Amino acid sequence: MRFDLTEDQRALRDEVREFTKEEIEPKSRELDREEEYPSTIFDKLGEHRLTGVTLPEEYGGRGEGLVELALMIEELSAGLMSVASTIGLHLGVATVVEHFGTEAQREDFLPEMASFDTVGALGLSEANAGSNKLEMETTAERDGNEWVLNGHKQWVTNFLDADYVLTYAKTGPEEDAPHNISAFLVPTDDFEVETVWETLGANSVKSPRVSLSNVRVPDNRLIGEEGEGYVQRGEIHTGVNVPARGVGIARAALEDTVAYTSTREQYDQHISDFQGVSWEVGRMAERVDTARLLTLRAADRADRGYDVTREFSMAKINATQAAVDNANDAIQLHGGIGYTTEYHVERYLRDAKLLTIAGGPNEGHKNTLAEAVFERHDD
Repeated sequence: MRFDLTEDQRALRDEVREFTKEEIEPKSRELDREEEYPSTIFDKLGEHRLTGVTLPEEYGGRGEGLVELALMIEELSAGLMSVASTIGLHLGVATVVEHFGTEAQREDFLPEMASFDTVGALGLSEANAGSNKLEMETTAERDGNEWVLNGHKQWVTNFLDADYVLTYAKTGPEEDAPHNISAFLVPTDDFEVETVWETLGANSVKSPRVSLSNVRVPDNRLIGEEGEGYVQRGEIHTGVNVPARGVGIARAALEDTVAYTSTREQYDQHISDFQGVSWEVGRMAERVDTARLLTLRAADRADRGYDVTREFSMAKINATQAAVDNANDAIQLHGGIGYTTEYHVERYLRDAKLLTIAGGPNEGHKNTLAEAVFERHDD
């Protein structure tokens, strides 16, 4: 088994790391505090085609795989998790269009999605369809060459600055589930914003609740086969961006803690010289490496066409919890100053907590992992 990145993968990682240090880190505290949308950062990411990193070159993307996506998202998340989440979810929408859209749809949408001139958001969760998306209540009824959509979507990250929402709606009877849900690209202008929540973290990019009332969508905005939208969604694996975000936060918390404890002095020595502190920092490093290896393994196996149900859930559980644990330890080892906004570590904890819920709560992934383990044993 190879544990080294290729030369091209290292180059991409280093490119994004440099971008993060120059363009994101100096602004991250202010963006979070002011709840300011990082539009300039997204514009520059678009100029580098990093907003289309996994999209084919023929549509203006960079043609990279999921390993490269995970590497990029880790670096962005180490700077500001909201930036990473927006790009990860946008690429998830674009990938559905790439894999399941018609050639006309790919030509219409992907070039501007690759440059972030057209921005996609995901409309999947609902108030009563959180962990179990099959309980969604949004419907789409065919009327001639159009579909009439009614319902709502919740936690639509980046909706306020997006152009289209990939909206999942029921188009068939309950007895056909899961083959009764279709996907549509719906302009954000067709939605009504109901609630923009104040949240614990991820403050610079909002995830509101929005609704649809008798919205007409032309048939050429149906993405993929009628009734197969939810099933086809399970065939793409850009969700690896969620554990990758956890790796980024966990690593940033470790690096900040090493820097702080190596310079802070108490009792005439650096606090990093205390065995209890050094052991804890070592444990933080162990979490980062474990989370990264699990995440890259899931991404690599997905790139090679394997079923990654077991690997993805394992990575998601581990990496997102590593982010929470490392952020919490970073605050503790920074002492009182870590509880203030003078340092980044308090934001890491606020942002990390979201990751144990986003992309399916970790408790659900624990069930998925256990089922996969026993299924493999039975085979």
